Amino acid sequence: MKTISFKPARFGAPARQGYALPLENGMASSSSCMTLAAKLLRLAVFTSVAATFPATTLQALDPSSVTAKEAGPFELFTQGFKAYQRGEKAAAAQALRFAADKGHPGARWKLGRMYADGDGITEDDYEAFKIFEDIVRDQEDDTSTSPNAAYVASSIVSLAGYLRRGIPHSPVKIDLPQARQLYFHAASFFGDCEAQFQLGRMLLYGEGGKADPRQAARWLKLAGEKGHVGAQALLGYLLFNGEMISLHPQPAKGLSLLTSALAKAQPADQEWIRPLQEEAFALADETDRRTALASIATTEAARKN
Repeated sequence: MKTISFKPARFGAPARQGYALPLENGMASSSSCMTLAAKLLRLAVFTSVAATFPATTLQALDPSSVTAKEAGPFELFTQGFKAYQRGEKAAAAQALRFAADKGHPGARWKLGRMYADGDGITEDDYEAFKIFEDIVRDQEDDTSTSPNAAYVASSIVSLAGYLRRGIPHSPVKIDLPQARQLYFHAASFFGDCEAQFQLGRMLLYGEGGKADPRQAARWLKLAGEKGHVGAQALLGYLLFNGEMISLHPQPAKGLSLLTSALAKAQPADQEWIRPLQEEAFALADETDRRTALASIATTEAARKN
């Protein structure tokens, strides 16, 4: 078997502003971070049981009206969530802003994501940063099993992403050690797999501190076990050769992970995973190729049963 080349810059798309949870239509990355994301999604879906409310309650609120301002945070969040589902994002942002001002953590998180992504409102990374910072500060005593854990973990990941690259024309400057520390907190305390993936990348490259490829592989393995396709692909690439993480090459296992990740990845991730998978496939011998494909088939069969 030929030796695969190690080109760090090719590993992974640029760090995003935060993990895109399933609540974000079209933004989720396969089944990544299902543990925390599912909690967040269930909270959002739970608010949609507003169908059980009186008809007058279900009528769309005018966010500029006294009625809207006097409504409770749960009702405002429900209205914002329903408006977002209808594609009325400006109205959604206004309702969410009222709910956020009244302390609803889900509304604050969603409003932060809308600012971060320019989703229906003008993109404003610094405004998003301040919202996520407030969420983390206000919920700093929350446990990893609290109802707000998913919001807090996602906000920490978002803050780490901003500190990793900075925000132009704002007080937020690049601070790689602090970004690495935040990823570690979200990865270890909350078990957030996006944080585990990004922490693995920073450890692999030596961003914000000493490089530790073996420890990077451990974090990537944890994230991959939760369905993070980027972590699966990167770990597969490292295992294929083994040299970077001081292990004997495991070409069949590495190719299996890469091929499986490519099949599950969203288009943005496929752009960087595909060249790695194709390179590994070309370098693998026929036995390793067959073993990898057989492993994928076995895993898929077990998943369906």
